Amino acid sequence: MPYGEQRRLEIARALAAQPKLLLLDEPAAGMNPQETHKLMEMIRWIKNEFNLTILLIEHDMSLVMGVCERIYVLDYGTIIAQGTPQEIKNNPRVIEAYLGEEVH
Repeated sequence: MPYGEQRRLEIARALAAQPKLLLLDEPAAGMNPQETHKLMEMIRWIKNEFNLTILLIEHDMSLVMGVCERIYVLDYGTIIAQGTPQEIKNNPRVIEAYLGEEVH
């Protein structure tokens, strides 16, 4: 079974327990762009179909921006920003922390 399918199956297995909270810790790690896109679609579907909270811990910012309504950004364990995807995308502290550039 391909890696992306294995990861999606793990998520489906977790849903079988009917949780109130679904914790996804780096679900896209090791996935290619096509697998990540399928994962994004699955997370969106879960968000729309189930009445549960999803806590996503992820470094793939396109995935985070594509599925999250509210984002908290950590830098060395400290929250440096929180907000909507658009607010995070434009936040100078986030840009500096993750791109290493000072925003003027």
